[in-house]
Amino acid sequence: MRIYLVGVCVGLLLACSAYGQQPATTNTPPATKQSTNAAVHADLSQQLQANIRAMWAAFRDKKKQAYAEYLWDDYKAVEEDAQGERNKLRVLREVDESVVQNYTLQLFQVDPLGSDAALVTYENVIQFPPKSRNRFEKIFISEIWLKRHGQWKAWRYQATRVK
Repeated sequence: MRIYLVGVCVGLLLACSAYGQQPATTNTPPATKQSTNAAVHADLSQQLQANIRAMWAAFRDKKKQAYAEYLWDDYKAVEEDAQGERNKLRVLREVDESVVQNYTLQLFQVDPLGSDAALVTYENVIQFPPKSRNRFEKIFISEIWLKRHGQWKAWRYQATRVK
């Protein structure tokens, strides 16, 4: 009986020690997956930055149709002027009224929120004509971009004026 108990204990001990060991590769993802994710993120970042730069150029140049191409129909914006939320149609009406002379986009950060959504934050220093009440304005911007039907477009916009 004693030999039987020793045999069972040794068997359990070996089974437990083998079960407790994990392969070394389970804690670290393969290098190819990491590099692929980094490349996909870099591509997305470049694409969304290019879209945002083109969108701002269209706004500055008062090209309403080109500007509209970067906005989903259910687009909503909250701008730095404290006038509340705007829908796409109201934002497009404001393109004609714009007095943006130039701008500087910088400090982009793109954070994927899944395969079809991303949060983009950046800073914009806007320059207005010389006779404007405020010649320059710095705003921090957060946008959510969605990919629908294979296209990336802006879905939400939030701007905050910085002094």
